[in-house]
Amino acid sequence: MQEVGTNPKRSSGRMCCICNQRRAALKRTKTLEQICKECFYDVFEEEIHQAIVSNQLFKPGQRIAICASGGKDSTVLAYVLSTLNKRYNYRLDLFLLSVDEGITGYRDDSLETVKRNEIQYGLPLKILSYKDLYGWTMDEIVKMIGLKNNCTFCGVFGRQALDRGAALLEVDKVVTGHNADDIAETVLLNILRGDIARLSRCTSITTGQFIALFSTIIGFCLLQTLDRLATYAYFKKLDYFSTECIYSPNAYRGFAREFIKDLERLRPRAILDIIKSGENFRISTTMKMPEQGTCERCGYISSQKWCKACVLLEGLNRGLPTLGIGRNRGSVNGRKNSEETKGGKSIESKGCGTLDF
Repeated sequence: MQEVGTNPKRSSGRMCCICNQRRAALKRTKTLEQICKECFYDVFEEEIHQAIVSNQLFKPGQRIAICASGGKDSTVLAYVLSTLNKRYNYRLDLFLLSVDEGITGYRDDSLETVKRNEIQYGLPLKILSYKDLYGWTMDEIVKMIGLKNNCTFCGVFGRQALDRGAALLEVDKVVTGHNADDIAETVLLNILRGDIARLSRCTSITTGQFIALFSTIIGFCLLQTLDRLATYAYFKKLDYFSTECIYSPNAYRGFAREFIKDLERLRPRAILDIIKSGENFRISTTMKMPEQGTCERCGYISSQKWCKACVLLEGLNRGLPTLGIGRNRGSVNGRKNSEETKGGKSIESKGCGTLDF
């Protein structure tokens, strides 16, 4: 269900097919309905509300952290969830949770947007930094390792930082702005990498404590695409940051994104079809899956002795930045180690790699 703007000259004389009172501003490609801005807001927000209610995503009194990067998706997420919480009296305690990776000229600027959102939406804000958590900023990491594998570090550290932030805020759920485009890209990436474990869970709206509210919701058929979120943010004149990360141009995810966009031009339903394929994958009951445990070093969730973050940090601190990257086999604590390298598959952030939820 995707909305795209229409040519003003062609739609100037058409009235909204829902209210029949205002001029149409955009067309819904699924139904070909031409609707006005106000009806678009109502449809957009009501679909999200119905998805929340139908899937029982929240309970009254819960503490909910909203992942806030200052970008379009997370800004729309914060605005809509705050609006619906007041309108329908969800009785949720909402918080903004941000991660400062330490990228000069990118994250420092986007966090200024988040700070404005904190005031605009009246939501408390918690910011965690890589420097405080790990002793390194991404600028320092890139200076050491270069641009080839930097997204692996950022994705691993970022995912763990969100968990730590959730623990500090004592929240019940963490809501992210990942949308249908992101999920489709992740399905494709996990297929290309042969990552069966992540492929089995990457299409779920809820994975553990995390909720990807803008993804496809099984049973409700809600498809929140990038174009639709962009349309909502544009019409609402939301305050968001739109610059891409300066370290992500060659990220693996970018190639999957371009491929999917090419498919979408040939077949508009390509994104939905890819997600549906991911939902239909079944893992053989005879296949042995990694058993979840805890890292012996930091206590974080891990299927190995050390979690991925600790392996990467060990490499940085020892001057061996490729330790734990790809098929490299380094030595940790005097033993050969392949801590969660997953057969040469790096784990990256939303903008750069897999959604590791």
